[in-house]
This record gives sequence, C-alpha cells and structure tokens, in this order.
Amino acid sequence: MNSRKLLSETRRTFPAIKVHYQQPSRILIVDVTSPSWTNTCSILSEALENTLSLACSLTGPCRVPLLSIYVVQNQQECLLPFTQVRENFARIQACILELRSLPREGCFPQRGNGVVQAVQDGLLQFKQYSRHTAAGGSTNSSAEITILTSQSSKEMVKQLEKKLKDVDLVSLRRIQVIEVLKRDFLEPEDVEQCMPAEEHSSNDTAILGMDIEVQTIEDNVISLEMLFKTWLHDYGTEREHLHLLLPSGGFNHATAPKTTLMCLKCDLQERLLDPALLSGTVDGTMRAADFNSPCQMAAWPATVLHKLQVVKALKSEGVCESVLYGLPFIIRPTSCWQLDWDELEINQHSFHALCHSLLKRKWMLLARREPQNTTPNWNITVHSYYVIVPSDSATLLVKAVAIRELLLPSTFPALLAEHPERVHGPIESALNSLEVEVAYNPLHLKSNLYKYLKNLLYKPLHRQQAQPRDQRPERHQPKQHQSRAKAMVAPLLMAPSPVQVFRPAAMRRDSCERSLLPKE
Repeated sequence: MNSRKLLSETRRTFPAIKVHYQQPSRILIVDVTSPSWTNTCSILSEALENTLSLACSLTGPCRVPLLSIYVVQNQQECLLPFTQVRENFARIQACILELRSLPREGCFPQRGNGVVQAVQDGLLQFKQYSRHTAAGGSTNSSAEITILTSQSSKEMVKQLEKKLKDVDLVSLRRIQVIEVLKRDFLEPEDVEQCMPAEEHSSNDTAILGMDIEVQTIEDNVISLEMLFKTWLHDYGTEREHLHLLLPSGGFNHATAPKTTLMCLKCDLQERLLDPALLSGTVDGTMRAADFNSPCQMAAWPATVLHKLQVVKALKSEGVCESVLYGLPFIIRPTSCWQLDWDELEINQHSFHALCHSLLKRKWMLLARREPQNTTPNWNITVHSYYVIVPSDSATLLVKAVAIRELLLPSTFPALLAEHPERVHGPIESALNSLEVEVAYNPLHLKSNLYKYLKNLLYKPLHRQQAQPRDQRPERHQPKQHQSRAKAMVAPLLMAPSPVQVFRPAAMRRDSCERSLLPKE
C-alpha cells in the first residue's frame, strides 16, 4: 500500500475536530481461532452492543471516543477502522452483525502470530489517525488494547513481549489479555478475578514501557458486559479528584489546632450511571444533570478538584436512610501519576488506615464540601454536606446528606402493639409467599433499557440489500506472505452518514448486507 496515497486519503476523509480526549482510544482484538468461538460469539456480540448503546446515549464528554475492532482468524482482519463512537451506532451495529456471522464460516485453525500482527496493525492505524487529527487540534494521545481469547493468556503474554520489543509503544497505555473460559474450566478463585502477569525482568518492562494485564472471566453476557463497561470509567490520571481533609492528630480536636489539617488525596469513581445523562428517556421527562449545582458533586467528568472537610464523626446506626439522597460515589486513594512514589505510598497507607479505623469504630464521617468559588449573590457561600461510609474493602462510599433548608416536615406514627387477626393473617400469608434473597443483586434485574436505547439509536442504512450469506459471491483475499513482520493498515474511512452504505474494511466489502438489528 502506498503510504503517500494513504496519507492523502486520510486528509480527505477525516474532518478536523478540535476536541480534547481524556479517555483512551480503544482497540478490541477478538481471537476467533478457538473451537469454543461458536458459543462465545453471540454473548460477546450482545455484551458489546449493550455497552456501546450506553456509550452512544450518554451526554457530556464522550467516554469511548474512538473504537477499532479486529478479528483474528487464519490471519488478522480489521472489521472496524477507527471510528468516533458517538453518533455512529449504525456503523457499529453493522460491524457487530459481521462479528455475529463469523461462526457460520466454521472454526479457524490456530496459526502464526495473528494477535501480535493485529496489535501492530492497530497501533499503526492509531498513529496514522492521530497524526492527521493533530493538525485539526484533536489530541488522541493514547490507546488501550483489549484482546479476547480462549488461548492460554500466559503464552500470549510471552508472544507479545517477544514480538513487541522493537515496536514503538509510546502511544500505548495498556494491553489487556482477557482469557474467556467456561465455568467448567474455571477454578473458584479465578472467576472474574484479575490476575497479574508473570514476573518480568526489569529490561523487558523498560522495553515495553507499558502494562500487560491478564484477566480471566467467565463465558457469559454479564461478565463480558461488565468488562466492556470499564471503558465508561474516567481514566484521567492527570491529577487527583478529591482532597479529604481531616483534623491533624486524628479526631482529638481538643489538642489539635483548628487550622492544621491532614489531607488524603483521593479519586472518585461512579458506582452507577446517572439516568439523567442518557440522551433519551422512556418518559421523556429527564434532563441532563447540573454539575454546577452547589448541592451536587460529580465524578464525571473530573474537571474540578473537590475538597471535603470532615467536621464530625457519626455512629453508623444513627444515620437515617431518608436523609441521604443523590447518586453514591466510591472514594479510592489516588493514582495520579504526577505524585512521586513515596507520597503515593504514604497516601495509600493512610487511606487504608482510615478505612480500618472507621470500620472498627462503626463510624461514619460527616464532611462539608468546600466551594470552588463564591457565588455572585453577595459572595454568599452555599455549603453541601456528605456522609462518608466505610466498607470491608479498601474504599469509602460518599453520599449527599440533607441539610436544614431542604428538609420537609414528616410525621412517623408509632406502630400498634397488637393487630386484628383478620388482617394480620393475610399479610403474613402474602409475605410468606415471596421468594427471599439473601442479598440484593442488581444484575438479576432487567428494565429493557438496552432495547429502548438501541431502538432510539437505530438508523437503518437504506441502501443495503439483505442477502443470505451462503448466496454471496466467494471472496478473494490477497494472500499475506508469511515472512511479513507487520500487517497492512486498513483504510481509515470517515464514518458515513446513516444513509450511506457501510464498508467496514477493504477485506470485507460485501459483508454487511443484511438487516442491522439482531433477531431477538
């Protein structure tokens, strides 16, 4: 392929977009050479489509700015060149439809280093995309690669380390090697557990210059969906999100000066997606959340540094659930790369000590949010308050708590000591008929939100004509020479408008001619 011609094509097809992407671009590499691919295909496609329907529907800064998808068969193939995820759901659906159709072609033998070549190809494509968009003011500075395979993850890590030593990995933040196994092949301690890669020598780590993370997950929709949902978290590590200010010298406020504070530097993480951030809602009444409200703290996007000053300790049993409101956030010790290692280590140990002490004392903390700046209304500062709750893990939970101005009067009549049997009996019978769960698991509840979002985002590609796969003309792909060290970079095409024909890559120009929506 002529590099000069390819560069001119990218200049013609990519618009100059002045956007700063804090989130990394995503390269998904799917290894379909395993005999179990037939079973994995449908659940992988469903999990990926569900997650991307959320990513396309969330307002605010894009959480998955760019996505590219590769499959590794007898050789690597780019199903989706780098595409801006938002407003391109139709194109992504067409790619997922192509992914669903792969099992009908049969299983593919394991040969060569297709995964390694797909990694190299994806990096070349990302550099090419970044080189072009940088001229328009866009900063796509880093990428993360996720490899889904049923092969041995340890062997794949060895191949990656061996083959990528001489490759420029400056723009690569991390490689995830996800080994997808059936429950029958999983040890109990391995289920959905992140396992560190084998110990590497310091030379190898210095050459690679980035992390290789190995993870084993179960072969089902929920496990894969939760894996892809990690893409929706804030991956910015430029600075910490939250300063938790404690009185110096512990909680002995009688001896510590009021002006002396201990600062724990923390990051905020969302526990739930805010339904108000969805661009379309079932009843049409929701609106985007107001992150400038003095009574609301946002973890996404992390554009401001929040400061919470602890003012009191509370007994855990003394906090009524009715005065807590809003979405909860998880507090973790910061992973900001601008702090030196000693400060990060001391900060982490201090955070763990705080969690342990609160749990031991059965305490919560009452904290006041320090304002970023005063309001123009006579410089009056409106304070919001939060309750910080410990847990068995090395994290804290923070949730807004009611203040005097927001509290409404309520009456709570006392329970009657005795009840007539004619009403007590039917109530007991009704309760006895209910199934009892030991703990609430939100993964067991479905609201049809995915179906609603897909229907809302669905824009048919009108010019496509459905054609059974077995009636299509045979494809002729150029043979790739075995001695080639790097794969050819797929053409980087701009995402077409919904009425245009989708052509995912040069190798599959006839592959997306059926209806985009999968059959239920």
